[in-house]
Amino acid sequence: MAATVVVAWAFCRELMPLSRVIDRVGGVLGVVASWLVLLACVVSAGNATIRYLFSSSSNAWLELQWYMFAGMVLLGSAYTLKVNEHVRVDLFYGMVSDRTRHWIDLLGGAVFLLPMCIVMIWFTWPWFVQSWTLNEASNNAGGLIRWPVILLLPVGFTLILLQGISEMIKRAAALRGFHQHEYAYEKPLQ
Repeated sequence: MAATVVVAWAFCRELMPLSRVIDRVGGVLGVVASWLVLLACVVSAGNATIRYLFSSSSNAWLELQWYMFAGMVLLGSAYTLKVNEHVRVDLFYGMVSDRTRHWIDLLGGAVFLLPMCIVMIWFTWPWFVQSWTLNEASNNAGGLIRWPVILLLPVGFTLILLQGISEMIKRAAALRGFHQHEYAYEKPLQ
């Protein structure tokens, strides 16, 4: 992973257009994740209304809500990373300079984020392929097929990986004076 830091450092100016493309994709998927929140609420309200008014319900509606929740989390995570709103341990981060924060983000991305995403992609892709090959479906009566939601796992971690690379490029560019980071760190309220 040290090679990633070296590449981000050495070619940060040349890689900024790639970073902007990744950021645009993350932005679009952040909007999709936001709409999934609304759709999940509508499906939930509709399912509850049908259940109480007509004493009828379907497991498919419940599973659809779970699928939309998975989409919210896995498609929205890259956007959350992009806008610097992810959860972090702020023990030291809030007390250091912006330059030190950029170094923490750059090295943390290389040492923790990218390897974890690669591991998750490595383990979830075969699971998706197996589910897709078997056309796996829910065991619940009236349930949905499962491979679309399982596909969200490797896709979501790939998006986080790409956004992590974009963030590393931007941090390296900021350290070298080629970029002004637009999402400042906000110290949590105590």
